Amino acid sequence: MGSERELAFIAVHRESYPRVYRFVRRRVESAEVAEELAADVFRVVWQKWDDRPRTDSAWLFTVARNLIGNAYRSRDRLLALQEKLRSAAEPRSGTESEDLVVQDVMAALRENERDILQLAYWDELSMAEIAGVLGCSESAARVRLHRARAAFRKRMPAAAGSITQKMEA
Repeated sequence: MGSERELAFIAVHRESYPRVYRFVRRRVESAEVAEELAADVFRVVWQKWDDRPRTDSAWLFTVARNLIGNAYRSRDRLLALQEKLRSAAEPRSGTESEDLVVQDVMAALRENERDILQLAYWDELSMAEIAGVLGCSESAARVRLHRARAAFRKRMPAAAGSITQKMEA
């Protein structure tokens, strides 16, 4: 059984999580982002838990609002960087339009999918090196790369099939 602190935290989480999630979900673009941010709210609650923890809704929503703001600023910086890279990019393979399609598809992927594809194709790391960077086994890295390739193919327009064939080679 857990300590009193753990049991009290579990009770607060059980009682407050649905409201916090709904609050966050109304303000972000996806359920996945909302789940991450709602979980982060309770990570902050746990980190700041002391003898007299703050668990009132107003404080929980303030923490959520601050985390949402941080997420928006991070997203905006990422989009600005991607746009800057896109405008400065020189076509390296194929035509310029193919490069832009690849950039758009990469931007649409989840961060972990994009990272492993970049490690494999841009950085040309071996599977052992990728596993080392990601802190997982080689077999786990292979599975992650396989899933990232599948996500890339799913998002890739049918007209750009030659690019996905290059990835499979």
